[in-house]
Amino acid sequence: MRYVIWILKFALFVLVLTFAVRNTETVTVRYFLGWEWQSPLIFVLLIAFGAGIVLGLAAGLGQMVRQRREIAALNRKLRDAASRESAVAEAVAKAK
Repeated sequence: MRYVIWILKFALFVLVLTFAVRNTETVTVRYFLGWEWQSPLIFVLLIAFGAGIVLGLAAGLGQMVRQRREIAALNRKLRDAASRESAVAEAVAKAK
């Protein structure tokens, strides 16, 4: 399985590399107030892709934090219940 993953990684690398080599034309990105930026197409695409990843992770960050807090609270409740159960079991054992 490890070799299959390495082969897939290598294939993805070759695919991205050939895509980058084929898209080296200079493009102009125009923004507000006459601001312009010229760069190779692959660079602009990689920046857009990276910005999408960052924005996607930021969008899911709130829910991930909320879920981690809920899991921590549930683990605390579970520990408290387990300690109460063991205390009750000890009390029953002493009573016998």
